[in-house]
Amino acid sequence: MDILQYTKEQNKFRERLRKFLAKEVTPYADDWEARGIVPKEVWKKMGQNGFLCMGVPPKYGGLGGDFRYSVIVADEMARTNQEGLAAMLHTDVVVPYIETFGSEEIKTKYLPGCVSGDVITAIAMTEPDAGSDLASMCTSAVEDGDDVLISGSKIFISNGINSDLVVVAARDPKVDNAHLAISLYLIEDQTPGFSRGRRLEKLGFHSQDTAELFFSNCRIPKANRLGKK
Repeated sequence: MDILQYTKEQNKFRERLRKFLAKEVTPYADDWEARGIVPKEVWKKMGQNGFLCMGVPPKYGGLGGDFRYSVIVADEMARTNQEGLAAMLHTDVVVPYIETFGSEEIKTKYLPGCVSGDVITAIAMTEPDAGSDLASMCTSAVEDGDDVLISGSKIFISNGINSDLVVVAARDPKVDNAHLAISLYLIEDQTPGFSRGRRLEKLGFHSQDTAELFFSNCRIPKANRLGKK
């Protein structure tokens, strides 16, 4: 007996997802592990079939579903015996920051692509000398008129190679209290000053692309800050 009770629509969603994964994911898992990355086309197929960001409201392209949809995705992804396709990271960790703290302009701009799989997300907090202690991070966010200049580096970032949009944690050096100095900023791929390092080799999860990220006076609009400063 399931601990959670699912609706008929959710059970149909599970059936569709299971068939999709059996066709589009499981047969290719070993190849992706050898290559060290999941093709972006797979993300787009996930999105086109409604398997990403299910909780996002319909006005932005999502199903507007409850968290049980995410439980179903986690459950069925586990059956594939592969971890490279980090759909749960995208759906349940990164995108909620945008949905919860982003302005209406930000949500309208980015959420539809997150749902469709055209925009793959990552979150960049960990640094070479700052892991779980975020107050020790060195990546800076210096305001310059209507812009913010981001400088620093991040490491062990999942989806670090494939990501089109990164939520970056950075601190305002003018704020003395390290815990109050940190804000989150959205940085798009191809933004000048943003570069990626090597894909990191790991003991497992080889196809989940993990990378170093570098920011050198990376100029973004203040509007790309998530939530209040």
